[in-house]
Formats: sequence, structure tokens, C-alpha cells
Amino acid sequence: MSTPPDLLQINPPPRLLMGPGPINADPRVLRAMSAQLVGQYDPAMTAYMTETMGLYRQVFRTANEQTLLIDGTSRAGIEAAILSLVAPGDRVLVPVFGRFGHLLREIAERAGAEVHVIEREWGTVFTEREIEEAIVRVKPALLAVVHGDTSTTLAQPLEGLGELCAKHGVLFYTDVTASLAGNAFHADELGLDAVTAGLQKCLGGPSGSAPATFSAKAVERIESRKSIEAGIAGSSDEIRESRIRSNYFDLAMIFDYWGEKRLNHHTEATTMLYGARECARIIVEEGLDATIERHRMHGAAMLAGVQGLGLSVFGDPAAKMNNVVAVQIPDGVTGDAVRGEMLEDFGIEIGTSFGPLHGKVWRIGTMGYNARKDAVLTTLAALEQVLRRNGAAGAPGAAVEAAYGVYEGAGA
Repeated sequence: MSTPPDLLQINPPPRLLMGPGPINADPRVLRAMSAQLVGQYDPAMTAYMTETMGLYRQVFRTANEQTLLIDGTSRAGIEAAILSLVAPGDRVLVPVFGRFGHLLREIAERAGAEVHVIEREWGTVFTEREIEEAIVRVKPALLAVVHGDTSTTLAQPLEGLGELCAKHGVLFYTDVTASLAGNAFHADELGLDAVTAGLQKCLGGPSGSAPATFSAKAVERIESRKSIEAGIAGSSDEIRESRIRSNYFDLAMIFDYWGEKRLNHHTEATTMLYGARECARIIVEEGLDATIERHRMHGAAMLAGVQGLGLSVFGDPAAKMNNVVAVQIPDGVTGDAVRGEMLEDFGIEIGTSFGPLHGKVWRIGTMGYNARKDAVLTTLAALEQVLRRNGAAGAPGAAVEAAYGVYEGAGA
């Protein structure tokens, strides 16, 4: 029996991914990922691992020794950080202002933590005072905050929170999956103890590897829970009864795998490491400040373009991320129908949202490899035509003209 022709080879349709992520991977990243495998302890491989650590120290803007990759999507990074930092019964404070704050809450609950939540209406962010009042009241061991939440397209200001956590003896963790390299971020200056990310947004790669960095204080906490698995433990290694609740996400052992000991843990995902290394290499080559400015400029052009169509933007504009905008769906327009026409007729994907925003906004991203002029202008031109067919377009050419105004003002 012959194999059906459509099962012989993967051949995805051409798409311009202009949603909240994933985005089209940079071709240089895809080329790096096509390189041949080497053994996990080959000198070339361990050199790539060490180089990757150094590159991500520059991307996170940190001096942390423990800056490495967690093998898995950005959620794997979140789980590794929380499971390794939080013991059952520890108090964790999670400020929730969108979908992904709820995710941090659930992961902490699954780790056995006593989780306390403060909530903000979607479209707003917390003040420093609100978070401090909660820290004083809850007395948590860990403050876990999403930096940029793509469900609302807003970024929680982190300035001042590191000082609050240091003052009250609290570890400070943030998820920067949606914001890293597209928005200003400096792990050390912000006083962060743990930070995790993903490749599929502003870093310009595919989902599947989670860059992460941990301060000396976080490492001390994780090492205090260290237990080497029996099959590789030496005679002097302790096997604790109360261990980190995951073997795969046990950062104490992962640190030894990435460090000088090279203690066997899992087999490093070689192809993903190649891709993650190239994502960081490209940013360092461009210059991190230049990468952030590129996201700001193209994000501003996209914002001007949708506003040029007479569309309203959701959320506090002062807290908006550079790299994604939430556009309120006009009355009388079916949001999914517009998205479907954009995809079918133009090959362009834009996003919907979750929870209280489902069916109320489109989320349009300008990030990573897609934070470029032609992608922005093409998306705006297509959106205008689809809206016109649905009876909701503004003046002809207004979107592209408004975006051009941003580019001309920036000299681009």
C-alpha cells in the first residue's frame, strides 16, 4: 500500500505571522538549526553551550553565572523556575493582569505553594504601591510577575520591585517571554532573581527553548534543595527525601549539567541550542538597544496604521508593549471572519485573545524577524482591504499612509 502523497513531506503554506507569536523565524536561525548533530559532550557542543550562556547574559543584561537554556517551550522555563524555587507550603504572590498571570498562579499551586493573588482589570497594570501593600500583607517567599502579557498587550512596570523584594526578603521572578529584546529590560538593574523567556517572539526563533537566568540568591535557594538522582550520584552526594518536584525541571541538576561538572542530566536538545544561540548572536550583532528600537519603531508604525483606519486600541497606552497591539473589533464586524479572510486571501495571520477579551480584540504583533517595514505595510494594506469588504474601512490608503508618517519621522 503506497503512502498518500500529502504524507510524504511537510510543506507548510506560506504565511506571514503577524499575531502575538509565534512569528516567522529568522532564516539565519533556521539555517543554524539545519546543522548536523554532535555528541552532548563533544568539545564543540560544550563550547556552543558556554557561548550560548555568554550571549544570553548580554540579552538579559546580567552577570549571572547561571544563565542557560531550559529544554522546552517558554512554559518549561516557567515551570523549572517555580518548581525549583518553591517548596510545598511556601507563600507565593502573583499579581494578575491578564491570562499569563493566571498561568503563574496555577504552576505555583501545582508546586504545592500557598498562592496569594491580587488582580487588576485587564487593560491596566499595577502600581508599585499596590504590590508593596500585598507583599507586606502576604509575606511571600516569592513574587512572580509576568512582564509583558500578550493577552492584554501590556507590560507591568518592574522598576522599584526589586528594591521592595530585597527590603522584605522576597525572591523576585518574572516571565519575559513576550517582552525580551523588544522592550527595555535589564535583569540586574531591576534586582531580579529569576527570569525566563522563549524564542518565538522578539528573539526571532521557533518555540522550543527557554532562555533563563538566575541570581546568586536564587541559586542558593535552589542548591539548598539539591538532590542528585541515584543512578548518577557519587558517594558524597545527598539524596533528599524532600526534592524538587520534577526531575526534568530540577534546576539544581541542570546547573551541574551546564557547569564545569557536566553532570549528566537529560540529553541537550542540540538543534534547539543551535537555534537559541543564533537568536542571541543576531541580537548581539545588531546591538540590543538597536533591536529594542527596531521593535519600538515598527510597533509605532503598526499602531499609527490601525488608528489611521479609525480603529480603537485596547488598554492603557502608557503600559503598551512595543511589539504587539490589541485592536478593538468594530461593531458589526465578525472578528474571526476577518482573521479568516486575512489568512486565506493574503496568507497573513493576526491573533484573537482570551477570556474577557475573546472576540473583542485582534492582537497584531511586530516582533522578531517580522519587525520590519515591508511586513507592517503589507499587513496594514491587507487589513484595510478585508475591512472594506466587511463594510468597516476608513479612508482608502489611510493605514499605510499613517505608518509611512512614522517611518519618515524616524528617517526609515
